[in-house]
Amino acid sequence: MLKFIVPFIFFSILAAVLAFGLFRDPRLVPSPLIGHSVPQFNLPSLKKPARHLTHTDLKGQILLLNVWATWCAGCYAEHGILMEIAKKAGIPLIGLNYKDNRQEALQWLTEHGDPYENIIYDPEGLLALDLGVYGAPETFVLDENGIISYKHIGPITIEHWKESLLPILKHLATK
Repeated sequence: MLKFIVPFIFFSILAAVLAFGLFRDPRLVPSPLIGHSVPQFNLPSLKKPARHLTHTDLKGQILLLNVWATWCAGCYAEHGILMEIAKKAGIPLIGLNYKDNRQEALQWLTEHGDPYENIIYDPEGLLALDLGVYGAPETFVLDENGIISYKHIGPITIEHWKESLLPILKHLATK
C-alpha cells in the first residue's frame, strides 16, 4: 500500500506546483530592485553621442524609464501609448535603447515619433542587465530620488496605464 501512496503524494505535489505556474501572469515577475536606486551607469545619449548620461540624470523628478529597441515588436505596439503619455500626462519619459543600432534607432524615431525627453544608448545591454531586464519592452517607475518603485514587463496598454502605472505615479506625487 505504501508503494502506491508515496508516488501518489509526489505526483500530487508536482501537479499542484505545475498548475500554479500555468495560472500565473508571466508579466508579474518580481524585481529585486524595487525599493532600490537605479544602478550606477555612464552611457552615451542616443541623439548626442558626445553627451554621457548617468544615474544622477534620473533623479530630481518622478519619471518613467522605458526599455525599447527597433527590433522589438512589443515596442512598436506600445509606441502610440507612449506618444500619448508624453503629450498629455506630464510625466517625463526617458528611453533606454537596448542592444540596438544607433542609426536604425534614430531613423525609427524620425518615422514613428519621439516621446522621450532623453534616450540612454545601451548597445551592449549592460545597464539593462543591471536593471534585470528580461527583454524589451519593459518600463520602470522611478521616484524623484531615482528609486525604482515599479517594473512593468511587456508593452504598455491603455489598461496598464490606467490601472497600474498612473495610480503609482499619482501615489508618488502625493508623498
